[in-house]
Amino acid sequence: MDKRKKKVGTDMVKRSRMLLTGAIVILVAFSLLIAVQIPPHINLGLDLVGGVYVLLEAREGEDEPATRDTIERAITIIRNRVDEFGVSEPIIQQEGDRRIRVELPDIDDPSRAMEVIGRTALLTFVDPDEEVVLTGANLDTAEFTYDQFNRPAVALEFDREGRDKFAEVTGRLAGTNEPLSIYLDDELVSAPVVDEVIGEGKAIIRGDFTAEEAGDLALILRSGALPVELVELETRTIGPTLGADSRDRSINAGIIGLSLLLVFMLIIYRVIGALASFALGVYVVLVLGVLTVLNATLTLPGIAGLILSIGMAVDANVIIFERFKEEYRSGKTLRSGVEAAFRNALSTILDANVTTLIAAAVLFYFGTGPVRGFAVTLSIGIVMSMFTAIVLTRYLLRYLIGANIITNPNLFGVRGIEDNVELKGN
Repeated sequence: MDKRKKKVGTDMVKRSRMLLTGAIVILVAFSLLIAVQIPPHINLGLDLVGGVYVLLEAREGEDEPATRDTIERAITIIRNRVDEFGVSEPIIQQEGDRRIRVELPDIDDPSRAMEVIGRTALLTFVDPDEEVVLTGANLDTAEFTYDQFNRPAVALEFDREGRDKFAEVTGRLAGTNEPLSIYLDDELVSAPVVDEVIGEGKAIIRGDFTAEEAGDLALILRSGALPVELVELETRTIGPTLGADSRDRSINAGIIGLSLLLVFMLIIYRVIGALASFALGVYVVLVLGVLTVLNATLTLPGIAGLILSIGMAVDANVIIFERFKEEYRSGKTLRSGVEAAFRNALSTILDANVTTLIAAAVLFYFGTGPVRGFAVTLSIGIVMSMFTAIVLTRYLLRYLIGANIITNPNLFGVRGIEDNVELKGN
């Protein structure tokens, strides 16, 4: 009966070891797969790929108060324009009460982009008596087209109310040889003479346009007029060469720093240093994977937060490993020393990481732009580092010791131990 129980217990241990080995193999394969797939899908900020940064401020008027609602509507309209303009992964956020920050990475023509984004685009139709008879509020759609002379133009179509107003004013002006003036932001863009009543609610804006200008004008009108005038307070353009240089320098710095950390861990802690290095590699892959899933944009401050969290991940491993050496020297076996080290070091690691998370939360709440990017990557890095240090490294150590793969304490970086201590077993 005892032999049968012993055999069952041995089989269970073997089965557990096989499962754990399989899990480790799967984790390694998954990490390698993600490491290959992730880099092309990470969104990079304009400080890494170049682009344009602009800070806009709402200018208040008697009829245009800069309320929270108007700023939110302005952000929505700007976002619609940017989306149609084809900028990938833009950042459009409110700053303070009346300011809007816009970051457009990897853009070829910053001046054209700002012309599209910042223009108020208030469309008005004015009769000869200088009265506004129709506005862009009744506009249903605007599309790029060509007129009968094959010149670039913008085709307009109004909603039901706009069709009725347009039919009324064109009926009133038909045959009078008087123009119906079309203004965009108080600038006259066209003044056609009405030959007949237009009841379909369609019109064409002609002017001295290029195809690109007509397309941009259609885009602006299609997205709607801004509810308040926006003034540029600050504009910065970062060239793609400078962005690429910053990106390359950051990558090189990260590779050098990570390599030095790995060498240090291998020299000081040997086998468990190798385990920590593997866990650190998994940690980097997990962080980049989370950033990709969240569709986050990686910037230079974000890279700084990532590197800082790598340092904290190493710090957690150092705390655990030094505690393990103390526990083993006090007379515990390798297995019990590992369990005691993780158990006793947990509170210290949690205290350090939780306080850092609180600081990151404060930075995210009160900060803007790059500060928030730093806080996000730092927070993700801390959570992932706690997982790899407390969970992954622990189970890898349990596996090595439980399977009797390594029994020599010197391979764990434990020096100065008498030979008879080594004979205590596991």
